[in-house]
Amino acid sequence: MNSEFSNSNILEGREEAEYLMREIKMGNSATVVKMGEPTGDIALIGLAVMGQNLILNMNDHGFVVVAYNRTTAKVDQFLENEAKGTKVVGAHSLEEMVAKLKKPRKVMMLVKAGSAVDDFIAKLVPLLEQGDIIIDGGNSEYQDTRRRTKDLESKGLLFVGSGVSGGEEGARYGPSLMPGGNPAAWPALKPIFQSICAKSGDEPCCDWVGEDGSGHFVKMVHNGIEYGDMQLICEAYHLMKDALNMDNEEMSNSFTEWNKGELDSFLIEISSNILKYKDESGDYLLEKIRDSAGQKGTGKWTAISALEYGMPVTLIGESVFARCLSSLKGERERASKILKGPEGAEFTGEKAAFVEDIRQALYASKIVSYAQGFMLLRQAAQEFGWNLNYGGIALMWRGGCIIRSRFLGNIKDAFDKNPALDNLLVDDFFRDAIHNAQGAWRRVVSQAVLMGVPTPCFSTALAFYDGYRSDMLPANLIQAQRDYFGAHTYELLGQPGAYHHTNWTGTGGNVSASTYSA
Repeated sequence: MNSEFSNSNILEGREEAEYLMREIKMGNSATVVKMGEPTGDIALIGLAVMGQNLILNMNDHGFVVVAYNRTTAKVDQFLENEAKGTKVVGAHSLEEMVAKLKKPRKVMMLVKAGSAVDDFIAKLVPLLEQGDIIIDGGNSEYQDTRRRTKDLESKGLLFVGSGVSGGEEGARYGPSLMPGGNPAAWPALKPIFQSICAKSGDEPCCDWVGEDGSGHFVKMVHNGIEYGDMQLICEAYHLMKDALNMDNEEMSNSFTEWNKGELDSFLIEISSNILKYKDESGDYLLEKIRDSAGQKGTGKWTAISALEYGMPVTLIGESVFARCLSSLKGERERASKILKGPEGAEFTGEKAAFVEDIRQALYASKIVSYAQGFMLLRQAAQEFGWNLNYGGIALMWRGGCIIRSRFLGNIKDAFDKNPALDNLLVDDFFRDAIHNAQGAWRRVVSQAVLMGVPTPCFSTALAFYDGYRSDMLPANLIQAQRDYFGAHTYELLGQPGAYHHTNWTGTGGNVSASTYSA
């Protein structure tokens, strides 16, 4: 035996012994096993709050998790505090982490989207073997997930991009999980994911979404719908506050009542709590918060995807723009001193009746928002050949996630009844709901316009509904204009696919484009 080999073994043995002593000292004797014996069911990289809570959730369900963080001091801190007395195993290098995993090895990352994900993948690939699985649980852009799935498959590795929703509490006690990527990975991940996720009754709020980037695409649309839900609630709050002069307790009580019916949801619940929350001085905290909304980008990604695939996801788009407008706080303050609204606008009707109108307008607009979101999912499935289960997606969102609500059960029922449903609006349940609410919806939008209260999402939802139910729109004039100035051609009614050009002025000539993109 040469001295170099001997010294290497002595060093490795010393590191292993030191690790075991740390585990014993911290009371984690259950994790102390024979040297070199792999015990980990899954590894998790990234010990921010979401990562720590997900690890503890997995531990609660009987899985041995190997915890790793680029700043290795965080590993020791986690084992000495939050994970003390659990079966969680620490690792101070990627090599040590991989060595502690049972095959096929499963490594989940909860790190910042973008280059950090690619950096970890590059370091993991040489350490893994054919059939091992890498899972990205961050908010990655779905095209990146498509690329990574294809690239790792060529190396014999299985990649999964999984949406994770529910925030810190969801990660700890049951998130909504949306895994997609290489389907060969699902049998190994299913027992873990469906154990730790939220449940809707007995049904897990997690199932296989589909191929390559579909899991992250579904999560992106979820986040876009979340933007829409939040903006709709804010518009209801704005109308109650500025049009009806309701105080915070009145508004909170209204939201509490709404949460007992069709609008039962996490976001309505927390809005009620926020409205009545008082700070140390006894003032309502909400009224002291600067009205400039932040965003992390997933709502914007949804709007960009909608434009890219030609889907009129107008409500999510308006909710993103509403946040952008709110961020222009300084400009708005200056403009408020210059620009006038309607003179003497004042609500003179019955307050309780108008509050009910606002509730119905919120419900109708919410239906439109989800209908648009599922339109985008359907179009993406056609673009990429994904076999999406739309009822299953609604179930995944039924519990654990930020948009969880009673309403999603109705969406699941609609797609269970008709998996080929063109649009939620034509399902019997949602059609009747819109018909029942549209009188109130129109009154709210009209009153908001008369009083100068901006309701971009209420308004665009109603405009979409009126456009979608119209068998004839003025786009014929657009086509005539395009052909007039640019010879872009048009189709005639009853003759789709046959393109025509008119020499409108007699001097334009007969040369034209052969087709156009609708």
